[in-house]
Amino acid sequence: MAASRLPPGALSLKQFLRRQQVLQLYRKILRAIREVPAEADRCYLKDWAREEFRRNKDATEEDAIRMMITRGNMQLQELQRTLRLAKS
Repeated sequence: MAASRLPPGALSLKQFLRRQQVLQLYRKILRAIREVPAEADRCYLKDWAREEFRRNKDATEEDAIRMMITRGNMQLQELQRTLRLAKS
């Protein structure tokens, strides 16, 4: 059997794709937060998002990560819905 050319500690394809999903979600959340009209609310939400992602950065269990991504997407949709309602 041939030895792997990947350095130890390299991400598998599945881990790499999951990481990309997490980063994409983080960026979308930060972009949505930029649309919040009140500066104090923007700062609070930005700090909240950073802390949530920082707190879960060492998660390795696949099911838990998928659940967190799903929950994050639902929270993002709720924020976007609230912003749309506030503008109308």
